[in-house]
Amino acid sequence: MPADSSDTALPVIKSVCVYCGSAFGASEIYRQTAHDLGQVLAGAGLRLVYGGGNVGLMGETARAVHQAGGKVLGIMPQFLRGREILYDDVETRVVANMHERKMMMFEEADAFVVLPGGVGTLEEIVELLSWRRLDLHKKPVVFLNIDDFWRPFFALIEHTQKEGFTPDNFTETWISVDSVSDVLPAIARMRGQDMDIDTRTVV
Repeated sequence: MPADSSDTALPVIKSVCVYCGSAFGASEIYRQTAHDLGQVLAGAGLRLVYGGGNVGLMGETARAVHQAGGKVLGIMPQFLRGREILYDDVETRVVANMHERKMMMFEEADAFVVLPGGVGTLEEIVELLSWRRLDLHKKPVVFLNIDDFWRPFFALIEHTQKEGFTPDNFTETWISVDSVSDVLPAIARMRGQDMDIDTRTVV
């Protein structure tokens, strides 16, 4: 769990963690979106932090960043090396377990982008938002809501709000966007006016 960040200045955005699936999903648009996001991150000079795999949307994003000349840090737990397949062309750290992986991804990233994914992606983002709810961090979180993929998740959060379990302002802890070109401007809005990336590089 991260330390209480209520009195800590937000870091300059240099690295973006992307949470996404280890499969491509049912629609080609998911793969294309992951590829386009990787190109945008590389073009903006932002390092990608991700789960280390060479499969699915994870691998597509990492390959796009690397092939565009960007920096990539993959973080892979030892027991998943055979299943998610290390992307050997980029820097990768092999860790002992999932807890260490998630903590290192959090610590190495200054902002987070969420692509479509399954239960693993859900687990990662729920924990991240829970930490945000507890004021343990103030890092930007952006959902790339391609084809309205995350609508059921947002509806569930709204349900917990209506039933009195989640505060009304909880949905202010992230921004949802519909296109890759909106991702970096959304991070900039959440980060504030002193964010040190050039969103003009976004296509």
